[in-house]
Amino acid sequence: MSLFWRVFVTNAALLVAAAVVLGLSPVTVSWPIAITEAVVLGLGLTAMLAANAVLLRVAFAPLRVLAARMTEVDLIDHPQPLAASGRSEIATLVSAFNDMLARLETERRDSACRALAAQEDERRRVASELHDEVGQSMTAVLMLLERLHDGVVASRRAELRDAQETVRASLDEVRRIAQELRPELLEHLGLVSALTALSRGFTQRTGITVDYQFGPELPPLNSDAELAIFRIVQESLTNVARHARARAVQLSMQHTPQKIRIQVEDDGRGFAGPIPGSAGIRGMRERAILIGGHLTIGTASTGGVQVSLDIPRSRPIR
Repeated sequence: MSLFWRVFVTNAALLVAAAVVLGLSPVTVSWPIAITEAVVLGLGLTAMLAANAVLLRVAFAPLRVLAARMTEVDLIDHPQPLAASGRSEIATLVSAFNDMLARLETERRDSACRALAAQEDERRRVASELHDEVGQSMTAVLMLLERLHDGVVASRRAELRDAQETVRASLDEVRRIAQELRPELLEHLGLVSALTALSRGFTQRTGITVDYQFGPELPPLNSDAELAIFRIVQESLTNVARHARARAVQLSMQHTPQKIRIQVEDDGRGFAGPIPGSAGIRGMRERAILIGGHLTIGTASTGGVQVSLDIPRSRPIR
């Protein structure tokens, strides 16, 4: 039955019931109305309104459920379509909402894919300029300082060596930043080698131990999936260095016949409140969705933060 006919039948039933009661009961109304007659009419009207409210509440209950579900939908967290049954206007509305949800998710995925592709292109451009322009300029400065070494008086050579070490350290830092912006190991040696180098570099830079474990015979992944996994792990380690106050990190990548799981777990201070919706975390979720995966962030058994990326092996990876 459609929503219109539900409301119509509800009100019609109440009016018919009121007419029957008035027609068959000894209740009469005189003019001027007596107090007892006003009380009877008031009670009857109250009963009709209460019954009408209860019946209409039942009729409109699916709309309340739909409205509540709409407020909970998050396009970034694999929204599930609502169950639409029957042929009423509510089922039509639910079906239309599901269609709109599917279109929005597709458009969001496409826009996120374009945005992340543009971001990677910009990373490659900046890395190339750092390596080719800034790196070469600093190398030239370092060579010039070495040539000036013999011509400087002995009392100033210590300062010259300090300047050389500063330039050399800055050059190493530029190379490190360029490598993180464009992980060449990922392109040439694969995901495991790139994650291993990332973990070792993270330990050298921060002093936080990274214990990495990669399962044997990991299934092959395309370049988009490998890049997404690398960026998610990279962002997770960056968050550990910035916020966690951790001493150790567990990095693992295992697989089962159903899925591939990548997990980063630290022993830091964890979340003081709800999980923040920072741009970095949102970017991690976006990358997970684009490769058909699901990212979860929660509290680890050590009290720190656990980041888990699950990629179903039955779902094609873009």
